[in-house]
Amino acid sequence: MIIFDNVWFKYGDRDYVLKNINITIKEGEIVCILGDNGAGKTTLLKHINGLLKPSKGEVYVDKLNTKETSVSDLAKKVALVFQYPERMFFTESVWKEVEFALANFGFEEDIRVHRIRKVLNMFWLWEYRDRSPFTLSGGEQRRLAIAIALAWDPKYVVLDEPTAGQDGFQREILIDIIRNIVYREKTIILATHDIEFVFELPECRIIVLNKGEIIYDGSSVELFNNYPELLIEAGLEPPSLSKLIQTLRKEGKYVVFKNYDDAVDKIYNLIKGG
Repeated sequence: MIIFDNVWFKYGDRDYVLKNINITIKEGEIVCILGDNGAGKTTLLKHINGLLKPSKGEVYVDKLNTKETSVSDLAKKVALVFQYPERMFFTESVWKEVEFALANFGFEEDIRVHRIRKVLNMFWLWEYRDRSPFTLSGGEQRRLAIAIALAWDPKYVVLDEPTAGQDGFQREILIDIIRNIVYREKTIILATHDIEFVFELPECRIIVLNKGEIIYDGSSVELFNNYPELLIEAGLEPPSLSKLIQTLRKEGKYVVFKNYDDAVDKIYNLIKGG
């Protein structure tokens, strides 16, 4: 598991970006970290693979203290996919992008070939294997970045703003990818301010950050049903369906939903019934 134990962090002499962060993330969870720009989401993610070390407190990844463990050792357990995937590409082909990571971790050639084939097919990228990664679309680049991260089989996959620049179809693919990763007994941790995307992942646990502090840690169903005001406090717009349901409650129509589809069905039935 991953543990944040009373973590505080600041850059140089500036004010603290993270304040008293206490989180325990277990294997197999989908954890969505929500917050407005500047809330501390990316800073928190960079603590998981040791790119940043706490100013105060401790972070543990499978009992390894990140202050005492190198980034290269943590990378074997934690794969971090940054917000702008094109910034991590540097080879002339999609195949070589994936191969470089595996070679860097010391995998033999036959194993590298097997894993490259596997992840490129998994992410619908096999037909682009000989193309430059810089010629891919934004959604394809995002899928390639995740494929690279999964190639060496890390336990924890960390995604920073995974829906940035994605259209509706690509977002649906991304949801399928996230569920596929968790099905393979991995842990997903993602940071975003895309509330509508998270609303379509009802199985995720949500942590809401506001100015570097945690103001909510619990289920998405509980948050969107009962505490939409916390999202507003954090500078975020509640999902449109969640806002509609709050309006219906004020009109005496008390609706409780389990997920996105359930909310749609219940609202539709209310409309159909007049």
